[in-house]
Amino acid sequence: MKKFYITAAIPYVNAKPHIGHALEYIQGDVIARYHNLLGDKTTYLSGGDENALKNVQAAEKAGVEIQKFVDQNSQAFKEMAEKLHVQFDVFFKGSDKERHYPATQKLWNLCDAAGDIYKKTYKGLYCVGCEAFYTPDELDENGECFEHPGKKLEEVEEENYFFRLSRYQEKLIQLIESDEYKITPTSRKNEVLSFLKQPLQDLSISRSNERARNWGVPVPEDPSQRIYVWFDALNIYQSGVGFGWDEEKYKEYWPADLHVIGKGIIRFHAIYLPAFLLSAGLQLSKALFVHEYITVEGKKMSKTVGNVLDPIPLAEEYGAETLRYYLLAKLSPFSDGDFSEEKFKETINADLANGLGNLVARVAKLCEQNQIKGVTRNLAMAKEVGSLIESYKLNEALGFIWGQITEADKKINEEKPWELSEEKVKPILEDLISRIQQIAFNLKPFLPETSEKIISQFSGTIKSQAPLFPRI
Repeated sequence: MKKFYITAAIPYVNAKPHIGHALEYIQGDVIARYHNLLGDKTTYLSGGDENALKNVQAAEKAGVEIQKFVDQNSQAFKEMAEKLHVQFDVFFKGSDKERHYPATQKLWNLCDAAGDIYKKTYKGLYCVGCEAFYTPDELDENGECFEHPGKKLEEVEEENYFFRLSRYQEKLIQLIESDEYKITPTSRKNEVLSFLKQPLQDLSISRSNERARNWGVPVPEDPSQRIYVWFDALNIYQSGVGFGWDEEKYKEYWPADLHVIGKGIIRFHAIYLPAFLLSAGLQLSKALFVHEYITVEGKKMSKTVGNVLDPIPLAEEYGAETLRYYLLAKLSPFSDGDFSEEKFKETINADLANGLGNLVARVAKLCEQNQIKGVTRNLAMAKEVGSLIESYKLNEALGFIWGQITEADKKINEEKPWELSEEKVKPILEDLISRIQQIAFNLKPFLPETSEKIISQFSGTIKSQAPLFPRI
């Protein structure tokens, strides 16, 4: 049995999750479920990025003790995943002192033993939102971070430990150009290579206790410093599967086969993570799938604008699988996509109620009237759907499946089975049952609950049931 180890990004837990987190979790879930269907030993991981300065600041603002604060918010991310039928096999916390702390100190010591960590005084512009230093030429015309416009950067000067990132510039170029570390889509691969063609600056990988508020993984043998949050959080991909605490488990799972991330954190995953692994003498992850962002009614989500969208009320009101469908079918992973409740409702009615739901109801009714039973078949994913999932074109995969639904509807309208004799209607309905069973199987990674309902309804005696998706 082949293993497949996939991760979603490890989100900051300075606030509750929003619909952008839901999008990524669901995308990764589809890919994980697909590999499960192939028979791969699949593991899907995410967790809580809990050691960031922004988490400390948010906890202070809320008047809540930091550990309690990150525990509550990490739990909110886990609960969101469950409500959206996302199945994580591992959800690993950055504040886990028993397993994650020693794992991150081990990674540090391996990089240190390679001669890649040194100490120096540094002065620079720091974006707390990104938890990263920027040079002036990396900022917008207002001198602000592109990811967090409107937020003034902090000018920071202190003595930190640095990682010799510059040492790995040529090796990173070779790994990415050759697709040994494969970045999808090509446009994002080219973006990383363009950045790597400029001189790489060494990376500050620690913070003083004072600035870190004594929160985070301590630097080995230097209690005055804490390990930089990205060095720590990226290591959750390893510590979550045994690195530093269960080496047999780690060998079984690592390297990661795929990291699923948003475009805003590409540098950390395409440059920093492989550089740390190269330095430590560890195996590199195999691939990176970079998705775009989701806007809300045409605007970037922002606390200032007040349009940060919580997916839980939508899932509770309209159903988790309707939200899964919209995010997967109506948004391309490779371009920014928009969410509006109006378009969401239109999609439920057009594609789910009038499309899939209506087809299932029509055929079930005809089978019930003609006493046609469903035969259990050994089904496999359609090659076209599998190929599109493997290239992360999830919206196109659903487009193919909805094409099958359209074809089945067309057959019903042309054949008019309600007008036919029992003898003539039987082969038509058996063909329609076969088509619906295949559609349902193809839907397994995307709409797992709906898929199971349809397969169950069309096995053995077929009866009419309540609508899969009531019209809004």
